[in-house]
Amino acid sequence: MTDPLLIPVDRYLVDSLPSVWFGVVMFTLAMYVALDGMDFGIGMLFATRDEHDRETLLAAFGPIWDANEVWLVAFGTTLLAAFPPVYSRLLSEHYLVAIAIVMGLLVRGVAPELREQRDDRDWQRSCDRLFVFGSAITPLLLGTLVGSWVFGTDVFTLPSLLTGVALVALCVTGGASFLAAKTSGSLADEMTRYGTVSTGVYLVAVVVLLAVVSVADPANAGSVLTTLPAVTAIVASVAFGAGGITAARRGRHRLWFATSLGLSFALVGLVAVLLYPTIYPASGLAIGAVVVSPLALNVTTVLGLPVLLLVLWYFVFLYRTFAGPVDGDGYGS
Repeated sequence: MTDPLLIPVDRYLVDSLPSVWFGVVMFTLAMYVALDGMDFGIGMLFATRDEHDRETLLAAFGPIWDANEVWLVAFGTTLLAAFPPVYSRLLSEHYLVAIAIVMGLLVRGVAPELREQRDDRDWQRSCDRLFVFGSAITPLLLGTLVGSWVFGTDVFTLPSLLTGVALVALCVTGGASFLAAKTSGSLADEMTRYGTVSTGVYLVAVVVLLAVVSVADPANAGSVLTTLPAVTAIVASVAFGAGGITAARRGRHRLWFATSLGLSFALVGLVAVLLYPTIYPASGLAIGAVVVSPLALNVTTVLGLPVLLLVLWYFVFLYRTFAGPVDGDGYGS
């Protein structure tokens, strides 16, 4: 008897669909690290500027800031839709860190808005400090959370903390490369200096992290690092980092920004390699054990993936719309 439903209820549309959705989850995480990580970097660089330059920095990422945060929602939504046990355990077992991350996002989001409410120098300085603090503490905590997830360790262990430090440096690189591509003159030159230093810090942090992981071997991660996919991700990180520094020094800032995006995807690619197929190392949970039922995943695929493609199209449109240079008065002024 033919099943009346167009979507099969007892089997996946394709056998590899759980692995495909693992890739979708990692893709949304990479997009968040790349784009909102850039925003975090701009927030940290905000501490180094005078009033005019701060207005320029705010104008540069103002139109895309809120949109970039969509990828955090996309990551949580796809993780919950495909692997709900991982979503629940990741948040419940890291509850305090998750709340601290939300508070950091709140501080970072509110501070620039409050800054404009009063024409008082002390008030604005206080808001600026809160903005910088929120922009720095959030990626640090996010990195430690991801490190704890990947290595199956407590949050405040050396592998987790090193992951947080690496993510902070990566965010500064993304922010600096974006600002260098958006500005000119002394501001672009200064962003180049900050960005090249942060790229070096990021690569050193990754090397130290890999050395620690190779020795401690948490969740069998040290053994995975010798596999071809892991080596490919590591080599890609070095190539993107070195290429970015070269492009920055030659004034090819758009290429530099592209390599910073590549660094983000290489980092999350390494995370994916270290996780797969055990998606939650602390409990030994494999993808097949925590993925939703075939019917639920099939429906999510049919209805959800087109929405994700629409979001991607929107981001292409958004970044093309605000592709030009910026100054303190905004785009095209």
